[in-house]
Amino acid sequence: MRLSVVICTYNRGKYLPLVLDSLKKQQYPFSSFEILLVNNNSTDQTDKIIQEYQQANPTLPLTYITEYNQGISYARNRGVTESTGDIIVFIDDDETVESNFLQNVDDFFTRYPDAGISAGPVIPVYESQKPQWLSHYTMRLVTGAYQKGNQIKLLPPKDYPGTGHACFRKALFLKYGAFDTSLGRKGNSLMGAEDKDFFLRLMHGGEKCYYLPSAKIYHHIPDNKLTNEHFKKLTYALGRSERIRTLNLGKSAFYKRLLMEVVKWGASIILYLWFLLTGRISKGYKLLVFRWQVGKGLLRE
Repeated sequence: MRLSVVICTYNRGKYLPLVLDSLKKQQYPFSSFEILLVNNNSTDQTDKIIQEYQQANPTLPLTYITEYNQGISYARNRGVTESTGDIIVFIDDDETVESNFLQNVDDFFTRYPDAGISAGPVIPVYESQKPQWLSHYTMRLVTGAYQKGNQIKLLPPKDYPGTGHACFRKALFLKYGAFDTSLGRKGNSLMGAEDKDFFLRLMHGGEKCYYLPSAKIYHHIPDNKLTNEHFKKLTYALGRSERIRTLNLGKSAFYKRLLMEVVKWGASIILYLWFLLTGRISKGYKLLVFRWQVGKGLLRE
């Protein structure tokens, strides 16, 4: 098997036919890839939706798995363990891909034998409309937007991507270990940092991560992810996640992260003033909320 597509899901059953339809339409032979859909204890209609989808699409190489340990890291690790492909392709349960996606991924890893990781652009698709308060500085956190140009290029550690739009040679999981199960979302929590921890381990180990512009992913953004309440919870969880991640590395890493937060506060205040002077008050205000909530998460034990 060449490619193993791993999709982890929790209570997003209504989106799953969209991502599966985009995989069903691939210009790539079914015999060369498998889909592992890992249900992480969903309480919605996911089971029924997938059973009906499998009955309607019996030729799609789809394996349905339940992972009972709660957490995105557990689910991703289970998908990797059950996979048989040389390349692990992660796609989130609220994303869709173009029909040439898998072929482009396969071609890339064939042409770049030194590549351990690839990551493509993420294009937000809004359920209604893009809110005015979104700016370049909050876009990626809220929508996952990721764009590094139109050319294949090597990514430095500071530009690490997210797991939901990345592909890995499976051998890397044997060499570096799995996703840290103390990090990442569990159920309805918005915790994270499992991506950052894993990517930095690989990239600091000398593994090459390339940006692949032809592997586009469309991230579907519902309105409930664009509310003030969600933004505050998300940014607070970012701070909590960074606290756990850095303390796992040692107190010096945590204090270094706190120092970085002070620098980011300074930059955010300057940006706020710039937004204020240019009449974009909502964008500037959201930056200050961002930093305040992250700081609370970092400092609260």
